[in-house]
Amino acid sequence: MMFPNLRTGAIRLAVAVALATQMSVAHCEEVPVKIDNFTFEPAQLTVKVGTTVTWTNHDDIPHTVVSAGKFRSKVMDTDQTYSFTFTSAGDYKYFCSLHPHMVGMIKVE
Repeated sequence: MMFPNLRTGAIRLAVAVALATQMSVAHCEEVPVKIDNFTFEPAQLTVKVGTTVTWTNHDDIPHTVVSAGKFRSKVMDTDQTYSFTFTSAGDYKYFCSLHPHMVGMIKVE
């Protein structure tokens, strides 16, 4: 065989493409959280690394979504949304900075 490394390189490239494709599929999951009647619904979630969570405010008053040191939304009026993609495993406690009794938790595996 004239170019033995060419075949090895092609195999490595094929494996890399397959892994990248699997990773991009895993990272495409989106999960909704409703803000309604001063609650986050669901209040607790377990998701995989790469998941995007989108909060939508269905109340008639503004809310925020804040996880200290991790993420912070702008004030969301009725029907506005905020999205965050979780790139690291861990427990993410969050709350509404305007109404601190509103709390939620996202466990990322």
